[in-house]
Amino acid sequence: MPSVSPRKLRGAAVLRLVAVAVCLCLLGAGAAGCSTTQEKAAAKQAESEAILKARAKRQAARKRHKAAHKHQHSHVGGPKTQGGLEKSAHQHRGGDEG
Repeated sequence: MPSVSPRKLRGAAVLRLVAVAVCLCLLGAGAAGCSTTQEKAAAKQAESEAILKARAKRQAARKRHKAAHKHQHSHVGGPKTQGGLEKSAHQHRGGDEG
């Protein structure tokens, strides 16, 4: 069997070491990229929630304002003529006779 020189063994070991170091660096960079992406997503979600809360608050205020200024009159008796006892022109023309 031919013997392997110590120089070749060291070269292969160095190459393996460099390859492992490169892989670790790539994994570390990938993990850092993921955390940055996650942080961006969390910030976006918080911003979206704040926007939705502000929108709901504005809608509730608008609804309260509308309710406070809504006129309170009944549509049950029709036009307000002598307590709703008079018949409308439509009812006069209709089949009231009989």
